Amino acid sequence: MEIRQLRYFVGVVEAGSFTKAAGFLNVAQSALSLHVRQLEEAFGTQLLIRDRTGVSVTASGAKLLDRARAILKEIRLTEVELTNTAASPAGEVTIGIPSGAARVLSGPLLESVRNELPRVSLKMVEGMTGPLEEWMAAGRFNLAVLYRTADSVGRMTVIASENLCLVVPSGEPPFEDAISLADLHAFPLAVPMRNNNVRRSVADVVAQHGCALDVRFEVDSLSTIINMVVEGKAHSILAASAVQKEASQGLVRTVKIVDPVISRSVVLAVNPKDERSAAVSAVRKLIPKVARELIEIRSWAAVAPEAT
Repeated sequence: MEIRQLRYFVGVVEAGSFTKAAGFLNVAQSALSLHVRQLEEAFGTQLLIRDRTGVSVTASGAKLLDRARAILKEIRLTEVELTNTAASPAGEVTIGIPSGAARVLSGPLLESVRNELPRVSLKMVEGMTGPLEEWMAAGRFNLAVLYRTADSVGRMTVIASENLCLVVPSGEPPFEDAISLADLHAFPLAVPMRNNNVRRSVADVVAQHGCALDVRFEVDSLSTIINMVVEGKAHSILAASAVQKEASQGLVRTVKIVDPVISRSVVLAVNPKDERSAAVSAVRKLIPKVARELIEIRSWAAVAPEAT
């Protein structure tokens, strides 16, 4: 039995006929028939039922189909692992990214990976920071973009720094460009759940300064929070990047929070077991570059870390 015979057998079954498979595989129909017949002779059993409408698998053929697919998948994975070098990274990389950062970072990152790392398949999972933190800790991601306060970055790579602001419905107060932390209590808020890193950062600063917030709604969905602000049902505290689109359309306004400023670091974390992966390392190096470019062209309302 040869590997190509398994490929041809799977190709014929998936195509539904020898004629279609010959076109897909770019192999003569007679050659396909010969290889399948050789498989049947080698196993001593009929694998395919041939009729005018095409082919279907016998019970033995179905068993071989499952095994052949598994064998071919393992071969592909082995090929990727053996050819996955720093000079030519290849393979699948899964990254978790918060909904706010995803609004500015996802598209440019996917495009950069496609252009600069054509053999890398980037799988992106978007969500709120609470679940992302849990999934990263459970090892579901190779990489994750997360939020941290300046004193809790640890070994993670800082890719940007953002200031949080009060997000206001269009045409409603406050009409000033800035508002003090002590004055935020006057505005009903829709904010993420308590397990959200942003929510904890705000709560810590508020508590340290003896202030209070009027939290009316706890919602673990960025799009829902933004819609509530657009509809005039609440205000919110978010990074300006989370509402850049709506602010540019005049649907909401952003008001700077001062006395004190509430800032957060946007960081990149890597799963320790993936640190030596060429594909993961390549994407890991690309993300800060993409972030800096977005900040420099003002597509991301953030501050880039100082170059080292």
